[in-house]
Amino acid sequence: MNFNPMVLLQIQQRFAQFQQDHPRFVPFAGAVKETALYEGTVIDIKVTSPEGKSLATNIRLTENDVETLRMLIGDESNEDS
Repeated sequence: MNFNPMVLLQIQQRFAQFQQDHPRFVPFAGAVKETALYEGTVIDIKVTSPEGKSLATNIRLTENDVETLRMLIGDESNEDS
């Protein structure tokens, strides 16, 4: 698997724009990370299109899910700390 450093730069730029466009999301995600990112937590997701069509689902986090999410966000702490 080849890694293109330009892609990382593009992701960083896109994330900075996302933070600017949606300033409440990053603090929300941080609060989830600090208070609810552990096995058994249920994540509900609902998406509503501009036309009003809604799609919804949920997942109950497993130990593997928590480990994967912590890796993605760069948080190596375990759920007990």
